[in-house]
Amino acid sequence: MKNLKTLTATLTCLLLSFLVSTVAVAQSITSPNGLLKLNFSVGAQGEPTYELTYKGKEVIKPSKLGLELKNDPGLMNGFTLADSQTASFDETWSPVWGEVKNIRNQYNELAVTLDQKAQDRHIIIRFRLYNDGLGFRYEFPLQKNLNYFVIKEEHSQFAMTGDHTAFWIPGDYDTQEYDYTQSKLSEIRGLMPTAITGNASQTSFSPTGVQTSLQMKTADGLYINLHEAALVDYSCMNLNLDDKNFVFESWLTPDAVGDKGYMQAPCQSPWRTVIVSDDARDILSSKLTLNLNEPCAYEDVSWIKPVKYIGVWWEMITGKSSWAYTDELPSIKLGVTDYTKTKPNGKHGATNENVKRHIDFAAEHGFDQVLVEGWNQGWEDWFGHSKDYVFDFVTPYPDFDVKMLNAYAADKGVKLMMHHETSGSVRNYERHMDKAYQFMVDNGYNAVKSGYVGDIIPRGEHHYGQWMNNHYLYAIQKAADYKVCVNAHEAVRPTGLCRTYPNLIGNESARGTEYEAFGGSKPFHTTLLPFTRLIGGPMDYTPGIFDTQLSFLPGEHSFVHTTLAKQLALYLTMYSPLQMAADLPESYERYMDAFQFIKDVAVDWDDSQYLEAEPGDYITVARKAKGTNNWFVGGITDENPRRSTFTLNFLDPGKQYVATLYADGKDADYEKNPTSYQITKGLVTAKTKMSAQLARSGGFALSLIEATPADIKALKKWK
Repeated sequence: MKNLKTLTATLTCLLLSFLVSTVAVAQSITSPNGLLKLNFSVGAQGEPTYELTYKGKEVIKPSKLGLELKNDPGLMNGFTLADSQTASFDETWSPVWGEVKNIRNQYNELAVTLDQKAQDRHIIIRFRLYNDGLGFRYEFPLQKNLNYFVIKEEHSQFAMTGDHTAFWIPGDYDTQEYDYTQSKLSEIRGLMPTAITGNASQTSFSPTGVQTSLQMKTADGLYINLHEAALVDYSCMNLNLDDKNFVFESWLTPDAVGDKGYMQAPCQSPWRTVIVSDDARDILSSKLTLNLNEPCAYEDVSWIKPVKYIGVWWEMITGKSSWAYTDELPSIKLGVTDYTKTKPNGKHGATNENVKRHIDFAAEHGFDQVLVEGWNQGWEDWFGHSKDYVFDFVTPYPDFDVKMLNAYAADKGVKLMMHHETSGSVRNYERHMDKAYQFMVDNGYNAVKSGYVGDIIPRGEHHYGQWMNNHYLYAIQKAADYKVCVNAHEAVRPTGLCRTYPNLIGNESARGTEYEAFGGSKPFHTTLLPFTRLIGGPMDYTPGIFDTQLSFLPGEHSFVHTTLAKQLALYLTMYSPLQMAADLPESYERYMDAFQFIKDVAVDWDDSQYLEAEPGDYITVARKAKGTNNWFVGGITDENPRRSTFTLNFLDPGKQYVATLYADGKDADYEKNPTSYQITKGLVTAKTKMSAQLARSGGFALSLIEATPADIKALKKWK
């Protein structure tokens, strides 16, 4: 009996000790508004675990955290909680350009220090909980037993609560240029393409790997978005899905030998982000990704300006003209060939006369810049040959006079926009970069569109690996030395770095308008991009195609899967401080009344309010132009027609505005009658109710300009 009592007492003590220990490692914080709650604990095997709730509902079920290291026991388990610190932060900051004038950065923070006693080392996991979501990252302080290390894989989990609806594109190390698929999580495996159409195979990737930003919706109406922020000196994260248990786990882009990251303490990972709300509009208006990035790195930002531009580009994309000057491939070798002795192919687009025509059009209609592609030598055999020395970025073709054209543009108050296509030969670009940027400065250029089409050199590296991510940032920082703004195409998808480096004024990193000439994109594509790709930063989508049937091309060809009115609306729904009127000047000349909206619409904003939103279905947004009382509204829909109805209660009370509505015509249809539109004008106030009918894959655009006394006298009230 005595032994039994002793055993019972011992077990009771052990149980109490276990409970005390469990309580000791359980930590929690709530968002400033109290709607989100994060719980963190260390499991029985010493594995870090977190979970997230919103309004009492599970968003992320208990999910493990950790990293697998190469030739090392790893940072997966064996941890004890050594310390935890909480803090609160609240500031308001102003972006150099953006959707709003001011951004509030408010969060509650939990930083846990975890000791791995067997290896005599420690890490910190830092959580920041905002009103709109969660960010967390790994931090590696400088220490004796964790200095240089190689990441074999990161194992950050996001355990979903059920078989959610997802809007996804397949995991790929080299391209994000896919049409989206809408499906249940359980259906992703069966819908995954058997062959990846990017620049590298996906043989080492899970058949359920997807890219971020990943947008989902639960059966009970919760919207969840997974992404990353502040991707610096690290590999881009994709997500592998355990489609039986609905658990996502991070999967990093490998390098040429399969390693995922080379680290030296002190260092840190990017933030892993979860944006959540029961209102889809909150996902679009979230500034969590920007807030998790560092403040602006530059003291002087006066040289960074939003840009509205046209270009010698769409005619090349559609095949009307070409980038190359000649077709004489066997004799072409950069630095050796005398192009004056070759035979021009007659289709070269970047000629003096064609560029002057675009400069004239830009000057007449108030555009800032003209992009010219195919101006420099090397386009005859630039792609697919794994050439190292492919372009020098300073030597023009014989029919492109750099100094004359820049002087001609300057005389008309227009700048030319430089184009640097690297053909994936990053080593070549870096060897020429200083000279190329200095060439821009010497000739009056202040913005460049860079491109990374093709397999990367150094060979075996991927577009989204650590090595390339470091290059993209190097190019941006180097450009800043010359006061040059960068619009990077085929680069890694944005993660909010434009806050820190606002000369990163644009990115592609998704399926843009050019694919409308390559077979087209699904009508719902642009209703998804703001929920996915744009979560990390603006996109150079290149909207504004009026000749959606490409009538200037002979024979059978693709067409643009929108109405003309939807093309106008994209200037609002696809936010960017860099907006292109992408069509040919002659296309705009046929629809000058509709073109007026592109001329009027701003590219920088003091306020943005999302009025309607549902991923994959529709978006309506109102934006206030920077430094004015003028507003612009845009609405788009998918393949289903719909009516948009909203009140102009965002306008200043007591003031009247001239409303000009550019809407789909009654018989508009993106396939049968895409250029049918109607324009209506009248006086409105903050109490006016607006309504617009959107055709299949249609849209509307609305300008709201503060009325003058003459306007009030001349126009009738809106009906």
